[in-house]
Amino acid sequence: MRKTLAIALMLTASLGLAACDKKSEDKAQDANQHAEQAQQKMNEAQDKVNDAAKENAEAAKDQAESNQAAQEEAAKKQ
Repeated sequence: MRKTLAIALMLTASLGLAACDKKSEDKAQDANQHAEQAQQKMNEAQDKVNDAAKENAEAAKDQAESNQAAQEEAAKKQ
């Protein structure tokens, strides 16, 4: 009787531990999904930074052209 009880308890404990492992697998999958989402957001942010840099470069070019035109006008007036 004691042997069967001990075996039954060990079997129950083993099954209980085996069932707990499923949660850690789910957590790992969730972590991977969050990592992928974070990477996508970082890529989007980098694209926005690149776009802003291009706009700044274009604005600087336009400003330089405007300054040059203003200098040419000032030279004509003198």
